[in-house]
Amino acid sequence: MSEFDPIPTDPAPIEPLTVGARPYDFTFDPASTALVLIDMQRDFLEPGGFGESLGNDVTQLRGTIEPLRAVLAAARAAGLTVIHTREGHLPDLSDLPPAKLHRGNATLKIGDPGPKGRILIRGEYGQDIIDELAPVEGETVIDKPGKGAFYATAFGDVLAEKGITSLIVTGVTTEVCVHTTVREANDRGYECLVLSDCVGSYFPDFQRVALEMVAAQGGIFGWVAPSTEFLTALAPLSTAAATAS
Repeated sequence: MSEFDPIPTDPAPIEPLTVGARPYDFTFDPASTALVLIDMQRDFLEPGGFGESLGNDVTQLRGTIEPLRAVLAAARAAGLTVIHTREGHLPDLSDLPPAKLHRGNATLKIGDPGPKGRILIRGEYGQDIIDELAPVEGETVIDKPGKGAFYATAFGDVLAEKGITSLIVTGVTTEVCVHTTVREANDRGYECLVLSDCVGSYFPDFQRVALEMVAAQGGIFGWVAPSTEFLTALAPLSTAAATAS
């Protein structure tokens, strides 16, 4: 290097981004933020799966797919950490409590043969993530035996290793696995933004109330925003990444 060469400098740090949200704006650092897709699995979202066997209308959940596809594409383009979760159990059911197995008196129980393989068993076709949101190489997939992403998993360790402090939370169902994960994350000090059109419930009333509960009392569990607000906040970063490539 001659005396006339420019001195190498580190890339400028990325400024925090702000999303218009309830109960007030959500600000996050992309470098320490992960997009979390909770349980977007065939057994829950597709006809013939476990969710439908319980008498649920899966179209209530399928409305999340297209907005979440757009969010996932933007997050990938911007270089955000992406983490997927799948609820499911070991083939020998050793991680399945009897109370969970028998609750609800369902026609099909966890572990039973179904149209998409054994219900909610790891490695079965129905337990895997829908094609529209399939993970790509380098994205973490967390298999969980419970409702929340932290219980009996490496989720917390993965977040710590990657320096994650904020979560953009999506997936199904809003009042069960999404809520449980957000509450667990809140207790552990993570800031959570739930994207309202990227989470879904089989029950419209549950959807509405569950979202209200997250943002109530000044954001008791986190923030809520439509995906369009998140995409608007992320757009400059996604555009810069596309231009650089």
